[in-house]
Amino acid sequence: MKKLWNQFSYAIILILLSFSFAIILSFQHGSEDQNDYLQVTVSEGDSLWKIAGQYSGQHSLSKAEFVNWVKRHNEKVDDQIYPGEKIVIPVSNKAPAATELASVSKQ
Repeated sequence: MKKLWNQFSYAIILILLSFSFAIILSFQHGSEDQNDYLQVTVSEGDSLWKIAGQYSGQHSLSKAEFVNWVKRHNEKVDDQIYPGEKIVIPVSNKAPAATELASVSKQ
């Protein structure tokens, strides 16, 4: 056993470190997706296509791309969505910065 460790210790350590970094990065990446995008609650009569149309001014995807993104990034979402269900959509949840317009007062 000691001979095996002496022969392959660098490879074993490299594999363990790589595995550890992969796990850490996968956890960080998953939580980032959920925090960056808007979560909406499905209402009666909603469909993924209808939601894609409602938020069309806030994303640059076609309706088909929007629907595919939602299906990929939400668990248990297929072709049907149900009222009360919460889904993440590809729209930034960060509100646009308010811009103040300078006004010139006439005196």
